[in-house]
Amino acid sequence: MASKFPCRVDAHCHCLSLSVLLPRLVACLALLPLLSHAASVVTHLPGFHGPLPFYLETGYVGVEEATGTELFYYFVESERSPATDAVLLWLSGGPRCSVLCGLTLEIGPVANVLFVDSPVGAGFSYARDPKGYDVGDISSSMQMVTFLRKGYLVGNPVTGDKIDKNSRIPTSHSFGIISDQLYEAVMKNCEGDYLSLKNKLCADVVQTITGLMSEVSESNVLETLCHSDTLRRKSLLEERNGLGGPPHEPPPECHEYFYGRYLIYFWANDNATRAALGIKEGTLTEWIRCKEDPSRIPYTYDLPSSIQCHFNVTTSGYRALVYRGDHDLVVPFSGTRAWIRSFNFAIVDDWRAWHLHGQAAG
Repeated sequence: MASKFPCRVDAHCHCLSLSVLLPRLVACLALLPLLSHAASVVTHLPGFHGPLPFYLETGYVGVEEATGTELFYYFVESERSPATDAVLLWLSGGPRCSVLCGLTLEIGPVANVLFVDSPVGAGFSYARDPKGYDVGDISSSMQMVTFLRKGYLVGNPVTGDKIDKNSRIPTSHSFGIISDQLYEAVMKNCEGDYLSLKNKLCADVVQTITGLMSEVSESNVLETLCHSDTLRRKSLLEERNGLGGPPHEPPPECHEYFYGRYLIYFWANDNATRAALGIKEGTLTEWIRCKEDPSRIPYTYDLPSSIQCHFNVTTSGYRALVYRGDHDLVVPFSGTRAWIRSFNFAIVDDWRAWHLHGQAAG
C-alpha cells in the first residue's frame, strides 16, 4: 500500500515539539524526499481487540546514507478530513526519549500527527554504523531535511537554559509556592541569575527555594507528587543511563505517573508488538523509553539557545503560533513570554481568552 507520509505539498504542515528536553532547533516542515522510505499500515496491535479505529502507518526514513541512519515514525491520520487538516510533527525530548510514549500516553486525537523517533538512537531509530549515533542539536535537526511552509507551531518549547531555567523561580512565586519575602530576597541577592549562584546569600536563598519547589510536581504543579523518592530517583537514573532489563514496578501511590511507562517497556519489547509495528529485525535488541547517557550514545548540545532561530524565521515573513501550558515548572510560561517579548514586536491585538466549546481554555 502506498504510504500517506510525507504529507503532500499542498497540505498545511506544522511542527509540534513537546517535552522537556527536545532538540532545540524546531521548524515548520514538510519532509523532502529522503534516501529511503519503508512503510507499513498497522491495522491490529497486541492488547487491542479488533481492528484499530484509526489509520496508523509506521516506517523508516533514511536520513544519512554514509552511516545507514534511519528514523522510525508513527503516522496517525485525522478522523475528520485528513486531506485538509493540519499535519503536526511530534518530537520528544531526552534528547533520546521515544515518541511511543507521546503516542500512547500523552496526546489525544489531534489532526494528522506524525511522531518521529529523533535523534537517531531514540526509540526504534537506528544507525548501521555506530558513528551515526554521534549527533547534536544542529545535525539531528538537519537530518530532518526540512523546509518551512506557511507557518510553524511550537508547544512547550525549550529555547535555552538562560531563560527557561531562570524563569522557574518567578513562576514558582506566581503560583504561591514561595513567599514574597523569599522572592524579594532572591531577586536582591541573585539579580535575576539563579544558576550561577555568585555569592553565598544567593546560594542560600536558592537552596531554600529549591527545597520548597521539590515538594510539588514540576511538570504539573496541580498533580499529586509521587512521594516514593527513592524509587523515583532510582528508576529515572536507570532509565537515563540506558541500563538493560525491565524497570522496577512502581508502588500504588506512584501508579498514575509511572505505571504506563512501566508497562510500555514490556509491550514495546514483545515480539508480537514489534512484528505488528514493522520493526526491522536485528536493528535494536531492547526498546528503552529514554537513552540519555552521553557515555553510551553521544549527543552534542551545540545550540545553546534557539531564540535567534525563532526571531530569524518570524522576521522572514513566516507566521508562528506559540503555545504552552501554565502549570509547568520545567519550562515555565514566564520564560516563553520573556523571549517572545525580547523580539520587540508590535502588539496588534488585545490580550484575550482563547475559547473552546464556549469556555475560556487559556
